Parts: sequence; C-alpha cells; structure tokens
Amino acid sequence: MSELRKDPINGRWVIIARNRAKRPEDFSQDFRTESTGFCPFCTGHEDSTPREIMSYRDHHAAPNHPGWRVRVVPNKFPALGVDGTIDKRGDGIYDLMNGVGAHEVIIECPQHESSMARLPVGNIREVLWVYRDRLVDLKRDQRLVHGLVFKNVGALAGASLDHSHSQLIVTPVVPISVQEEMDGALEFFKYRGRCIYCDMIQQELATHSRIVLETSSFVVFCPYASRFPFEMWVLPRHHSSHYENIPRQAIEEMGMVLKTVLTKLELALDNPPFNYIIHTAPFNSTEVQHYHWHMEIIPRITRVAGFEWGSGFYINTVAPEEAAGFLRDTEVDTSSWNVA
Repeated sequence: MSELRKDPINGRWVIIARNRAKRPEDFSQDFRTESTGFCPFCTGHEDSTPREIMSYRDHHAAPNHPGWRVRVVPNKFPALGVDGTIDKRGDGIYDLMNGVGAHEVIIECPQHESSMARLPVGNIREVLWVYRDRLVDLKRDQRLVHGLVFKNVGALAGASLDHSHSQLIVTPVVPISVQEEMDGALEFFKYRGRCIYCDMIQQELATHSRIVLETSSFVVFCPYASRFPFEMWVLPRHHSSHYENIPRQAIEEMGMVLKTVLTKLELALDNPPFNYIIHTAPFNSTEVQHYHWHMEIIPRITRVAGFEWGSGFYINTVAPEEAAGFLRDTEVDTSSWNVA
C-alpha cells in the first residue's frame, strides 16, 4: 500500500507510491512516447486493462468488450488504492496515513487517436460528462475529500501512452495548491465581498488584451501572472465552486470551447506537450461563494529549473498579452466539425 506523508514545514502532502516504480518508463531517460505497436487503450484490447469502472457504450454492448465510446478503468499502477482504512498516525514529528484514494484513467476514444483536438465535439462532451459522473460517484466515499482531473499530453508532460486519455486522482486530504487557492480566494472575499474569479472574468472581458475566446457561458484567457508561455485558463461565466455541479447545457458548450482552444494550441505551437487540470472545490464543502472552478491549460514548452524550484518564482518569456493575441488570431476551421 502507498503512503501519504506530510512535510512538517510547509504542510505539503507527498504520496510515496513504491508500486509505481514497477513501470519501466520511470527509469528511462528517453522521453518519447511510442505511437506504433500495441496499444492497450484501443478497442479490442479491453482485456489488457483492469476491468472497467464505467463506460459510455452502444446499446447492448457488454462491459469490458468493444462497443464503447469513453471508458474508465483503474490505473494499472495506482498512486492511491481504494481498499483499506486511512489510519492517520504519527511517526515522531512526522504525520502520515495509508495511501487510500482512487486513481482512474479515462480512455477518451476507442480508436487510436493521440490528439483530443481531433476528436468530434460530441466525443469531447462525453469525456467532460464522464469527469462529472466520476466525481459525483467518488464524492459519496466519506474517506475522500478532493478529486483532481488532469490530462498529460506528450512525454515531456508526463504521458507514457499517446492514446488520448486523462486521469482522476481522488485524495483523503486537500492538496496544498488547492488549499492555497481556496485560502487566497477567501481572503479576497472577506475584504471585497466578491469572488475573485468572477472579478477576474469581468476585468479580462473589459480589457480584452488577454482574452483568447469567449462564449455565452465560458471565458478563456491567458492569466495576468501567467507562469508559463501560452498558459490558458477556462472559466465558466456563471459562478460555481464545484465542477461536478456543472449542468448539461454548460457541458455542451464546454466541449466546443475545449476543442477550439486545444486546436488553436496545436496550430499555434506545432502540437506541443501540455497538461490541463480542473481545479474544483473539495468534496467536504458545499457550494461556496468565494471559489470558482476552472481549467488550467499549461503548454510544456519551457522547463522548470533550479531558480523556480528554489524560489517559487516562475520565469515566463512570453507576456500573456502577446500569447493571447497570437492564440486569438490563430484561425480554426470549424466547417467540418459536427457540433450537434
């Protein structure tokens, strides 16, 4: 079983997952992902993955067989496991607990496709809805308090398989980065009586210099203090603290938004490796006024080095205004997209 260990100085929790060291790629210095050969995520290879947790599939198609559109399976090398008790305890000055949680893989399409941007809009909408379904389900487990949905694209972004997929890790503690966001947003709310993310949306729409895309329900912009070149945030215009509360109408629109901005990213930067992460409030809080769920899209075209690790500063060589203008002006041909 893995363990969660707490840094006594800064409060950061670290997962010690010895079983993941079984993966050969953990010890390899070749950061390429292979697109040829056998792929366990392709349809027809369902017996090469752990048994599915859920799937969206054709009528009468049996679980763990072909006929699916989006499929969720446990990670073969999980950082956290669903079995057991948390067992919080001390080890001298240190705090630790058992590595209880969930680690799932969302296989986003049955055919071998490496780019989410090339999936049909309807397919992307179903992926976004699967995120919601899994968070709603795992929220029922009283041991678990936070779910993080994320996507790694390309070896430099942490992907070991190039078949389009994303992941969900649910933890029994609130990650420190999430807690810091929550605390910062709460301080602003106490001072101004408003959600800082809602204010940010209004200011970005007013200045427009960092806007990449805007629709009736979503705003995409390069944040004012972007840590990385071409970093983008996707925020719903309507205030909501929990992604799992997203209505179906918003999912319909977000599918088109995500396909558009990922296509812009691929065209503008020649298919860069990237990560995206959905930031959402912890399970153990009801809808809160001060926090706003959002997605962060981070191209991996620069590397974090010694200064960043040592100081907490980030050095970004592309101003967000320039990045947003470049992405905004990148034309996307949507004429062949089926958006119904």
